Formats: sequence, C-alpha cells, structure tokens
Amino acid sequence: MKTAIAIAAHPDDIELMMAGTLLLLKKNGYEIHYMNLSSGNLGTGEYDSETIKNIRLNEAQKSAGILGAIFHPPFCNDLEIFYEEKSLRQLAAIIREVKPTIVLTHSPEDYMEDHTNTCRLAVTAAFARGMQNFNSLPVQETGNYDCTIYHALPHTLRNNLRRKIIPGAFVNTTSVQENKLEALKAHKSQQNWLDVSQKLNSYLHEMEEISLKVGQMSKNFKYAEGWRRHLHFGFCAANADPLKDLGLDYLINEEYENNLEKEF
Repeated sequence: MKTAIAIAAHPDDIELMMAGTLLLLKKNGYEIHYMNLSSGNLGTGEYDSETIKNIRLNEAQKSAGILGAIFHPPFCNDLEIFYEEKSLRQLAAIIREVKPTIVLTHSPEDYMEDHTNTCRLAVTAAFARGMQNFNSLPVQETGNYDCTIYHALPHTLRNNLRRKIIPGAFVNTTSVQENKLEALKAHKSQQNWLDVSQKLNSYLHEMEEISLKVGQMSKNFKYAEGWRRHLHFGFCAANADPLKDLGLDYLINEEYENNLEKEF
C-alpha cells in the first residue's frame, strides 16, 4: 500500500497549501492521512479555549472526511508546538503506525514558529522511523523504508525575511480545486478570526489567490501547489521522487534544479 501523510500545524493549514496534492495522491492509489499538531485553541475572538478546541476538532474531522483522508487528532495547542522530546516521540509513533512513503509538511522557512517547529518535528520523526532504540509514545514497531519529504510553500509565498520562495516542483491542482475549496469551507470558525487577525478578506478567496499565483509561477497550470524536496540522506534513495506518480500533473522546476547543480 502506497501511503502519504500531510503534517501541519493548525486546522486549515493542510487545506490552504497541501490538500490538492493529497487529493491527487488518493486518486493515484495512495492511502492518505491528515494530521494537525495543534488543536487551534487560540484561533478565535469569540469563544473560550475549550469551546473553540471542540469546534475546530469537528471542523478538521469533517474536512478530512471530504478529502477522504484518515484523521489523526492533535496533541498540542496553538503557540505550544515546540521541538521537544514528548512531541517528537508522539509524532514518531504516528509515523511508525502510518509508514508513509510520502510526508507533506510545512516549509522550514515560514512566518511563524508553529509552522517551522512542526516542520522540524515531522522531519525528525520520519528520520527516526527505523531507530529501534528511540522509543515512540506509545511504542510502535520500527521500520526502514523509503520516505520522501516534501515541503510546501508558506502561505505568504515568502520566508520570514520577505524573500520569495521558489518551488522545486509544481503539482497541477486545477482538477481538484473545487474539492480543495470544499474541504477549506469546513473550517467555518476561521472566517471572522482570519479577517481580524491576519487581514484576510476571506480565507476562501485567499486560498484561490495563492493557488492561482503558484499556477502562474509554474507557467503551465491554472491552479497549483509548490513543493521543495528534502535532502534524501537518512530518508530515501537519492533519486526518489514519488510525486512523479502524478504524471502530467507534476512538473519539476528545471531552473531550480539547475541552480542546485551550480552550487556544487
């Protein structure tokens, strides 16, 4: 069984930047998994922490159902995603249970620490998948297999120092854009909050605009998601690039690859 997992910080992060690729992988025979590390308990200007936790949990479960993904519940709160031992052991247990050949996660460069810490945890948890002396929480059987990590673009398409991030590859999400939008619509509680906290006129409109911008960057697709592939050491074969399973919906950015070669 080919398996892929999306690991993000907050409910709606997957839908904004990763869900199109996840949907296409499912169409190509992958079992797909959906995980947010945080409960989203601070994403509100209306409810107390416990109330919004329950609301956002239900929204995330509904969204995962729309995507056809297996849902994994969060174990952190907003602004409390730290690169620390307990969280690493908990995430390692999920990786060992799922045995993903593809991990989709945040960019290592992003505008907030929850995203970058989630990225670090996902990378190390995948790296530790076969380390029998590193105990996960709960304990799960270890395994050595190819596991390729792809980093999404940040929501801003820029790093925290305002520099534009160029993807190493593009996935054509045009055929699943409506499904991606439906999954994002499940997060109804975020409309007012994102308007106030991040000055987004509409989180749905923002996702459309991001997808169009990345599509323009590809010079081939109307809507797209951008990805950068993690270095293979400790994860997979040097030439492993399983998103190629997507065929014509996957486009390597030759300029990015050529620039990598020039650096050696």
